[in-house]
Parts: sequence; structure tokens; C-alpha cells
Amino acid sequence: MDFVVETHDLRKYFGSIHAVDGVDLSVGRGEIYGLIGPNGSGKTTLIRLLIGLLRPTSGSIRLLGEDMPNKAILAQTGYMTQASALYEELTVRENVAFFADMCGKYDPTWRDEVIELVNLQDRSRSLIRTLSGGLRQRTSLACALAHKPRLLLLDEPTVGVDPQLRATFWSYFRSLADTGITLIISSHVMDEAERCDRLGFLRQGKLLAEGTPAVLRNQKGTTTLEEAFLQFAVEATEGGE
Repeated sequence: MDFVVETHDLRKYFGSIHAVDGVDLSVGRGEIYGLIGPNGSGKTTLIRLLIGLLRPTSGSIRLLGEDMPNKAILAQTGYMTQASALYEELTVRENVAFFADMCGKYDPTWRDEVIELVNLQDRSRSLIRTLSGGLRQRTSLACALAHKPRLLLLDEPTVGVDPQLRATFWSYFRSLADTGITLIISSHVMDEAERCDRLGFLRQGKLLAEGTPAVLRNQKGTTTLEEAFLQFAVEATEGGE
């Protein structure tokens, strides 16, 4: 398989806290990979390590076939933070244009296309500070797509959005994967996990299990991913005692 994301024995320690503890990942082209776990499990730290916002304590990262850190690779990577990282006094259009230009790939036609894709064409000239939380999430996604990335790292992208918008987001994520874009999406919502091609269950910085939703359920003989996750977590706790 043509791996877009690879990590080996990746670790990030904050003093005695092992936020990411020996994670090995291999994510292929056009795959939607879900990082699934409760708050504090290490999902955000892992994504920040991948994008280069944090320096690993040890281990290695390769994105798009290149060792990280690598600024050229970052220009091919889109990142949507959990908290809004938009410029409040700029409009939707201006924010999208700015983030595209930062990567040297500003294209007015594509700017308008991604704004339409997230259904913000009617608010494209609105200042960010006038938008609701859901509209800001849409803008953040448009900014992450503004430079036509080959890899998307999305940290809890549907937090605070209504069910209809969540369904719209996931439909769009699937359409992106179908074009060959790779997505790594963090979430603690198990019904969203069902929409991923493969999952990594994270707990206390460790990867408990990997596989398709069906494989993970079958491994534990459960009907839901939540039940499967709990069984993997119990086994990890007992094994560590």
C-alpha cells in the first residue's frame, strides 16, 4: 500500500505524563482513519505531532513519503484545529484566501468552490466575529481545504455542529477520500467512528487496537464499537496491573 502517514514508536512525554506512548501508524492513500478515544486519550497531541506543532520525545514520522519535519510537505497538508483558529476581523473569503496564500496556492476559483462546498456562499463576505459556532466550523474546514491538500488532519471537526451539518461534513469527507485525499479524523463519538475505513482506539496515549469497525466489533463479539472499545480498555488495564 502507498502509505501517506507512517509513525514508528512515536512518543511525547510532558514530564510524567505519557501523552503519546509508542504509537505505530500506517495510513494509506484515500483512507479515512479515525483516532477514537475519550478526552485526554492523546488524540490532539498525536495530530499536533504529525503536523509538526510538537516535537516528539522519540520516534519517527513520515508524511507523503518524506521524513518530518519538512516544510514542503506541510504545504500539501491541511489541518483543522478543534478550537477555531480564524481571524475574527476578516471575512470568510479573506480567511480562506489567506490560508491558501500562506501555502503558496491561492486560486480565486478554488476559493469560491470550497466556500460553496461548505455552503457558505451567502455568508462569504461576513466577518468571522458575526458567525455562529457552526458557521465557524464550516469556515475552518474551507480554510483547511483552501490549498488543495493531499492529507487532511481534522481534530474533532464536528464538535458543536448540528446533526444535519455533521452528516453533510461526513458526506464531504467521503467524497474527498474518493478522490485520493487521505483523512485522519479524531473523535470521541462512536457513531462517527462507524463512518471511517479504519480506526485506532486510543487510551492514555496508547493504541489499544486497530482495524475496520466490523473487525473491531467482531474481535470482541460486540454489536457496538463502544462496547468493543470498553473491552479493549479493560484488557489493557488488566494487562498493565
